[in-house]
Amino acid sequence: MREDKNMIDLTDFGFTTIPRQEKASRVKDLFGRVASRYDVMNDLMSLGLHRQWKKSYIHRMQLHQNNIILDVAGGTGDISLLLHKTFPFLKLTTTLIDLTPSMLNEGRRKAIDQGIVNRINWCAGQAEALPISDAYADIYTISFGLRNVADRSKALSEAFRALKPGGRFYCLEFSHLEHEALQKIYDLYSFSVLPFLGKHVAKDEAAYQYLAESIRKFPSRSNLERELKEIGFTDVRSEAWMDGIVAFHEAVKS
Repeated sequence: MREDKNMIDLTDFGFTTIPRQEKASRVKDLFGRVASRYDVMNDLMSLGLHRQWKKSYIHRMQLHQNNIILDVAGGTGDISLLLHKTFPFLKLTTTLIDLTPSMLNEGRRKAIDQGIVNRINWCAGQAEALPISDAYADIYTISFGLRNVADRSKALSEAFRALKPGGRFYCLEFSHLEHEALQKIYDLYSFSVLPFLGKHVAKDEAAYQYLAESIRKFPSRSNLERELKEIGFTDVRSEAWMDGIVAFHEAVKS
């Protein structure tokens, strides 16, 4: 008996439509291929701007003494490491979860190099099925990772579950420009320069073609706000940075 294609749960992988259950393995494979050059590529692609975005991002967070941070899709640890370097007096504890072991390995090496070894727990796992207990964290952060999850609704539901009452959700993600003329210029850059850099620096053109496509497939600020409210979050708000190249999202588990 043939499987009814109409019953297959589908999602996007860039501009390609695939069965939802395949996306995690594809994302894991992709980031596994580029892990060793991931940080260099971030600097090249953004002309170093991602560092300022991340600094602005953590300074928007409402942090308190001894907060427990859940850093999901944390990759090579930029956000966790920046939090601990910037706010050592808060004695934060971070659990960093990422799908890709090689990204975690790169992050551990960075942490050792920076002398931050005791307050970050590194853990392999998926955003849609977090390996932590209910009401675990004071802060949930996901930075440039939400567009890569296979099931965004499940990931947001897991964020809600993982937060304590009163806990805060933060997301930093690429978004959509607010002016059409600038969007056309950005598209030209995204679909020509990014794959070129991927091919010659990361030795993986396809991975950075996916990056450009995944940004276009990600929902607008207003649509993501709606999704957060549907999960049960309150005080949902967002900000467009650099005319919408990136967006800051914040919400509260009441």
